[in-house]
Amino acid sequence: MVWFKRVGERLYALDWNVHGKWFVLSGLIGVVAGVGAIAFQVLTQVVMHYGLGQIAGYHPGEPVGEHGIFPHVATTFVPWLIVAVAAVGGLLSGIIVYSLAPEAEGHGTDAAIDAFHNKRGAIKPLIPLVKTIASAITIGTGGSGGREGPIAQIGAGFGSYLAHLLKLTAHDRRIMLAAGMGAGVGAIFRAPLAGALFAGEILYSEPDIESDVIVPTAMSSIVAYTVYTLSMPPSIRYMPLFGHELQYSMGSPLELIPYAMLSVILTLFAALYIKVFYGVHKL
Repeated sequence: MVWFKRVGERLYALDWNVHGKWFVLSGLIGVVAGVGAIAFQVLTQVVMHYGLGQIAGYHPGEPVGEHGIFPHVATTFVPWLIVAVAAVGGLLSGIIVYSLAPEAEGHGTDAAIDAFHNKRGAIKPLIPLVKTIASAITIGTGGSGGREGPIAQIGAGFGSYLAHLLKLTAHDRRIMLAAGMGAGVGAIFRAPLAGALFAGEILYSEPDIESDVIVPTAMSSIVAYTVYTLSMPPSIRYMPLFGHELQYSMGSPLELIPYAMLSVILTLFAALYIKVFYGVHKL
């Protein structure tokens, strides 16, 4: 019973005004980020169904663990209409962003990081809403983009706004921003642990990690994941995003060698992609 006594002593020594606060705040941002992820996913599917699907006759594939809200209906595939739909979607998205919230332009992650370091964690309340709509239109009409950047900025914006409503300090607001960012990513990709680690390490270009945000982000990411999966059918609710077939069990340590080689190759190409991406962006 010695260990039990030690646990009790440690619990008694905790500052529950601080630790209890983050249990509540992390749960709150998790619920909001989870609902935001659902809204973003549903809106993207609506735009994709009526844009690419009904107009161009193109139905993009989806991972095994993804849930489509619309049935696949056979329509005539018109290739050139994909270009037209994407062009109109990009134009509409640009008009919405630059008319309502220019800060929502771009892929989102950089803006969230900038707010964390240079704006005391403050993000305008309109930004997550505009980002949700604009990104859903871009992705849903076939634009070149993914969900990671938008959901990171959407979650960060919700976290920052909640901190503003609760009149938290700048330090706590920055933690809420990071917690929202990780919660959004963890929910929409159904990987809560990855979301927590993502929020802690993405804030720095060097191999550093923001330790203050790890625990709040882990809690908010788990809650967001739970909320997000409740919107899915029970048959795939807790299935990995890419299905059970890709789950891997290692049979020999030698199997790590090709993975190590692959990681080096991917790192080089990732660095090249980043340089080309930002080089073109500056043109």
